[in-house]
Amino acid sequence: MTSFNWYSGSKDSNRDHHDATSQYSNPLFTSTADLQLRFLCPSDLDQVKDLCKEWFPIQYPEAWYRDITSDPRFYSLAAVYQSKLVGLLIAEVKQSNAINKEDKGILDGRMYSNCTVGYILSLGVCSSFRRQGVASLLLDSFLTHVTQSENQICKAIYLHVLTMNSAAIRFYEKHYFRLHSFLPYYYSVDGKCKDGFTYVLYINGGHPPWGLLDYLYHWCQALYENIYPTYWYAKLKHWLQRSL
Repeated sequence: MTSFNWYSGSKDSNRDHHDATSQYSNPLFTSTADLQLRFLCPSDLDQVKDLCKEWFPIQYPEAWYRDITSDPRFYSLAAVYQSKLVGLLIAEVKQSNAINKEDKGILDGRMYSNCTVGYILSLGVCSSFRRQGVASLLLDSFLTHVTQSENQICKAIYLHVLTMNSAAIRFYEKHYFRLHSFLPYYYSVDGKCKDGFTYVLYINGGHPPWGLLDYLYHWCQALYENIYPTYWYAKLKHWLQRSL
């Protein structure tokens, strides 16, 4: 299933319009403190479907909506304002050996045998609630989840985004995600192939495959940490012996 991240922007005017945004407009909203965060449940399915049709230019199958609203393997978090869903983050934590072929290079090869990764499938916010911290609140909640002590084996969070979605790219870069790879013709939008990017955030000591310079830096750092403290300890000991 191709994922989609849509932080801001308008949908294609040629597509049918589902009025899922205007019904959530509320000029009284002033702070994320007014929001409730909760996980999706099966009764949210119709509302989630309307929002995804409004936000995203790709169509998800019915099974996907059932899964994200009922399957506990998904981290399906909603921001709720006055009993209405105004933001969604859909993610999952999976074994690193389940990473798709095009993203296999996000982790150093030595980490694949015993770690997990987080994958953000979708992140969306109603237009009248954008640029008010809702997306950041949802993302921070997921990052808190994957950096807790019981999730220390999770070494990276990654996602895919359309190359033309500059608002989403700025959002993720603001939250320290970094471009990993270019994915030509990754998306199918309205029957047309569109390019994508993979963005990655490393956590809990995770890192990308090392190159020669990385190994050299690590060796020099280890050399400094192991040799120089011993050297200065010996100098101090010698000075104390001479002084006493």
